[in-house]
Amino acid sequence: MKTFYLTDSGKVRDHNEDTVTILKNENEEYLLIVADGMGGHRAGEVASSISVTHMTNKFNEKPSVGEKLDAINWMKDNISEINTEILEYTKEHPESSGMGTTTVMALLTKDYLLFGNIGDSSGFVLKNGKLTKVTKDHSLVNLLVAAGDLTEEEAKYHPKRNVLMKALGSAETAELDVFDVEPDIDGILLCSDGLTSMLTKEQIEKVLADPELEIEEQIVKLIRKSNARGGTDNISIAYLLRERGEEEW
Repeated sequence: MKTFYLTDSGKVRDHNEDTVTILKNENEEYLLIVADGMGGHRAGEVASSISVTHMTNKFNEKPSVGEKLDAINWMKDNISEINTEILEYTKEHPESSGMGTTTVMALLTKDYLLFGNIGDSSGFVLKNGKLTKVTKDHSLVNLLVAAGDLTEEEAKYHPKRNVLMKALGSAETAELDVFDVEPDIDGILLCSDGLTSMLTKEQIEKVLADPELEIEEQIVKLIRKSNARGGTDNISIAYLLRERGEEEW
């Protein structure tokens, strides 16, 4: 298994509010997380860091996350705890009022693959060179697309495309969407919208399909391409790839 993650401020923002990591425990289970923070006074990076640090600590507490149902409950309970932690931080630090974060994660074990999402950071699976988006964005435009009021093309350029309907820290309760995915895949890609707003799925696939590039070089190239197209937001990517010849995770 190969893994790599990277985050970049982009070309417009003066600092990076994203947090990203990939973890592996002694039971050969993998947890990938990308969190895209928001809020003034650099509070966004606090919120995203709270999310990733909390999940990291909980993942490292025990050798295994357990059976699938246990893992789903573990993911949801931790997201609820993170939401409370962020709200408590804003009460103690009034200058950070309004801060929040998206969080997308993927949990891979020998028996199952789960994605969890709140906000508009994305989770994809890679199979036979094609990316398939697993998560659903909690954005206003996505809601309008689902209702038939906007086309997907119109949504890309809509002035309110960055308005979120759900995020950690934005309400008293937070519910994680969980997706149970067939683990027979070639790779997992998580990213903040700094990547998906700059590059199409096909452009990302083309870079990931380049056999001349190592996994680290592919991710660096994706970030460079995003920046070349404007880099209007922070860009974060977590990528896991099954190596050739690995028949099982």
